Amino acid sequence: MVEPGATSPASERCTWCGADVEPDDGFRLAEEPGDRGATFCRLEHLVPWALSGAHWEAGEPDEPPEVVHTPTTCSHCGGPLGDVRLVLVRHRGEHRIPDAFCSVDHAREWAKAGGRWR
Repeated sequence: MVEPGATSPASERCTWCGADVEPDDGFRLAEEPGDRGATFCRLEHLVPWALSGAHWEAGEPDEPPEVVHTPTTCSHCGGPLGDVRLVLVRHRGEHRIPDAFCSVDHAREWAKAGGRWR
Protein backbone atom coordinates (compact mmCIF):
# COMPACT_ATOMS: atom_id res chain seq x y z
CA MET A 1 0.00 0.00 0.00
CA VAL A 2 1.27 3.47 -0.90
CA GLU A 3 1.20 6.03 1.90
CA PRO A 4 -0.73 9.28 1.29
CA GLY A 5 1.47 11.78 -0.54
CA ALA A 6 3.93 9.09 -1.69
CA THR A 7 4.47 8.35 -5.36
CA SER A 8 3.40 4.93 -6.55
CA PRO A 9 6.26 3.17 -8.35
CA ALA A 10 4.00 2.60 -11.37
CA SER A 11 2.65 6.15 -11.55
CA GLU A 12 3.66 8.69 -14.17
CA ARG A 13 3.81 12.47 -13.95
CA CYS A 14 1.48 14.89 -15.72
CA THR A 15 3.44 16.55 -18.51
CA TRP A 16 1.75 19.88 -17.75
CA CYS A 17 1.52 20.19 -13.93
CA GLY A 18 3.78 17.40 -12.64
CA ALA A 19 1.06 15.68 -10.55
CA ASP A 20 1.16 11.91 -10.16
CA VAL A 21 -0.97 10.02 -12.69
CA GLU A 22 -1.82 6.47 -11.71
CA PRO A 23 -1.77 3.73 -14.39
CA ASP A 24 -5.58 3.42 -14.32
CA ASP A 25 -6.32 7.14 -14.54
CA GLY A 26 -5.57 10.13 -16.75
CA PHE A 27 -4.84 10.59 -20.43
CA ARG A 28 -1.88 9.44 -22.57
CA LEU A 29 -1.15 11.17 -25.87
CA ALA A 30 1.20 9.58 -28.40
CA GLU A 31 2.33 10.51 -31.87
CA GLU A 32 2.09 7.61 -34.32
CA PRO A 33 4.44 6.71 -35.81
CA GLY A 34 6.94 8.23 -33.51
CA ASP A 35 8.63 7.92 -30.21
CA ARG A 36 7.20 10.77 -28.20
CA GLY A 37 4.24 11.24 -25.93
CA ALA A 38 2.64 13.19 -23.12
CA THR A 39 0.69 12.27 -19.99
CA PHE A 40 -2.08 14.36 -18.46
CA CYS A 41 -3.86 14.01 -15.14
CA ARG A 42 -6.83 15.96 -16.53
CA LEU A 43 -8.07 16.45 -20.09
CA GLU A 44 -8.02 20.23 -19.71
CA HIS A 45 -4.24 20.16 -19.10
CA LEU A 46 -3.82 19.28 -22.78
CA VAL A 47 -5.00 22.82 -23.67
CA PRO A 48 -2.26 24.91 -21.99
CA TRP A 49 0.33 22.26 -22.91
CA ALA A 50 -0.59 22.65 -26.61
CA LEU A 51 -0.75 26.45 -26.37
CA SER A 52 2.71 26.60 -24.80
CA GLY A 53 4.32 24.70 -27.66
CA ALA A 54 3.45 21.01 -27.08
CA HIS A 55 6.64 19.95 -25.30
CA TRP A 56 6.76 16.19 -25.79
CA GLU A 57 8.48 13.58 -23.65
CA ALA A 58 10.75 10.98 -25.24
CA GLY A 59 9.11 7.59 -25.71
CA GLU A 60 5.51 6.68 -26.36
CA PRO A 61 3.28 5.99 -23.36
CA ASP A 62 2.91 2.24 -22.83
CA GLU A 63 -0.55 0.96 -23.66
CA PRO A 64 -1.94 -2.44 -22.78
CA PRO A 65 -2.68 -4.86 -25.65
CA GLU A 66 -6.45 -4.30 -25.35
CA VAL A 67 -6.04 -0.90 -27.04
CA VAL A 68 -5.93 -2.32 -30.53
CA HIS A 69 -8.57 -0.21 -32.28
CA THR A 70 -7.22 3.19 -33.28
CA PRO A 71 -9.87 5.43 -34.85
CA THR A 72 -9.36 6.15 -38.55
CA THR A 73 -10.87 9.64 -38.51
CA CYS A 74 -10.04 12.76 -36.52
CA SER A 75 -12.24 13.00 -33.43
CA HIS A 76 -12.44 16.78 -33.89
CA CYS A 77 -13.00 17.39 -37.62
CA GLY A 78 -14.07 13.93 -38.80
CA GLY A 79 -11.48 13.97 -41.59
CA PRO A 80 -9.35 10.96 -42.46
CA LEU A 81 -6.09 10.62 -40.56
CA GLY A 82 -2.82 10.83 -42.44
CA ASP A 83 0.33 8.80 -41.94
CA VAL A 84 1.13 10.82 -38.81
CA ARG A 85 -1.60 10.96 -36.19
CA LEU A 86 -2.03 11.67 -32.51
CA VAL A 87 -3.73 9.06 -30.35
CA LEU A 88 -5.17 10.11 -27.00
CA VAL A 89 -6.13 7.27 -24.67
CA ARG A 90 -8.28 7.88 -21.61
CA HIS A 91 -7.41 5.50 -18.78
CA ARG A 92 -10.48 4.86 -16.64
CA GLY A 93 -9.98 1.92 -14.34
CA GLU A 94 -9.45 -1.13 -16.52
CA HIS A 95 -10.95 0.62 -19.57
CA ARG A 96 -8.97 2.34 -22.33
CA ILE A 97 -10.87 4.80 -24.53
CA PRO A 98 -8.98 5.96 -27.64
CA ASP A 99 -9.49 9.08 -29.74
CA ALA A 100 -7.30 10.20 -32.62
CA PHE A 101 -6.44 13.57 -34.15
CA CYS A 102 -4.82 14.91 -37.29
CA SER A 103 -2.93 17.65 -35.38
CA VAL A 104 -2.12 19.03 -31.95
CA ASP A 105 -4.43 21.96 -32.75
CA HIS A 106 -7.37 19.62 -33.28
CA ALA A 107 -6.59 17.71 -30.07
CA ARG A 108 -6.46 21.05 -28.22
CA GLU A 109 -9.76 22.31 -29.68
CA TRP A 110 -11.46 18.99 -28.93
CA ALA A 111 -10.23 19.05 -25.32
CA LYS A 112 -11.18 22.73 -24.96
CA ALA A 113 -14.73 21.90 -26.07
CA GLY A 114 -15.03 19.13 -23.44
CA GLY A 115 -13.78 16.13 -25.37
CA ARG A 116 -16.26 13.26 -25.73
CA TRP A 117 -18.53 14.91 -23.17
CA ARG A 118 -19.26 18.13 -25.03
